[in-house]
Amino acid sequence: MNTEYGNEITGDEERLGQWIGSIQARSGDLPASEAKVVALLLTDPLFVGVSTVAQVAARAGVSPPSVVRAARAIGFGGFTELKIEIARARGTTRFFAPPEALAPDSTSAAVLETSIRAGTDALTALAGAIELPAFEKAVDTIFSARQLLVFGAASSATVAADAVFRLRAVGVTTIGIADHLSAMIAARLLGPGDVMLAVSSTGRTSTTLAVADAASSAGASLIAITNQYSTPLANLADVALVVGGAPLPAQMAAAGSRLAQLVVVDALVAAIALRDAGRSARAERAGIDLPDIS
Repeated sequence: MNTEYGNEITGDEERLGQWIGSIQARSGDLPASEAKVVALLLTDPLFVGVSTVAQVAARAGVSPPSVVRAARAIGFGGFTELKIEIARARGTTRFFAPPEALAPDSTSAAVLETSIRAGTDALTALAGAIELPAFEKAVDTIFSARQLLVFGAASSATVAADAVFRLRAVGVTTIGIADHLSAMIAARLLGPGDVMLAVSSTGRTSTTLAVADAASSAGASLIAITNQYSTPLANLADVALVVGGAPLPAQMAAAGSRLAQLVVVDALVAAIALRDAGRSARAERAGIDLPDIS
C-alpha cells in the first residue's frame, strides 16, 4: 500500500514538473506585465490556484486583464482553465515549494540535496518542454549534414564541446570552435547542406546569435538548443530544441540547464547512431586506433 501511494505521488510530481517546464519554455518573450504573472505562477502556483484574478493581479503588480492574457499566452483558454490545472495537482505540494537558495553556512548535505533536486527538476521540465517533431527534424538534419559546426558561449560552451566529441564519435563530421571570431569565419564559409548547432540557455547571447546568424545567412540549416521559445535564437533557428528549465535559484539555474541540454545531446547522438550502425562502428574504430603517447 505504501509503495503504491509513493508511486502515485511521484507520478503527479513528474506530470506537474513537465507542465511547469512547458510553461517556462513558452514564457520567453511575453510583455512585461504578463511575464510578472507567469513569474508568480512559477514561484507560487498554490497561491494562484486559490486566488481570484484580482488577487493575482494585485500581488503581481499588474492589471486584471494582464492575468487573463498571461494565462492565454501560455496555452490556457483563460484564468479558470489555469486554476483547474493547478487544482489537479494540489497534492504535490513538495514540488510547489521552490528550492531554497544556499547560504554561506549551508551544510554539505544541503548543498548536495539542492544540487540533486536542481538536476531532477530540470530533467522533469525537459520532458514537458521539448517537442518530438522538432527533435526528429533535428536528427534528420544532422544525419544528412555534409558537416556540422557547433558553437556555444560561456556556460553553454561546455555543452557545445560535449556535443562535438559525442557527435564525432558516431561519425558526424563535426567542427567545434570556441573562439568567437574563428567561429564567425567558419560560419560564413558554410553553405547549403551544412548545419550549425547553436547552444544558448538564454537564447540571447550576442556572440552565439552572431555566429548563428552568419551560418543561417550562408545557407546552412540552424538548430538551437535553448531554454525558451520566442527568444531571438529560437526564432532564428530552423529547429528549436527547447528544454524549458524549471525555476531555480541563481546558484543552480545554470547547472540544471546544462544537465537538460546534455540530455538532449545524448538523445541526438543515440538517435543518429541507430540510423547508421556501420558509420558509428567506423567512428568507434577510429577512436580506438589513436596512437599511444604514454
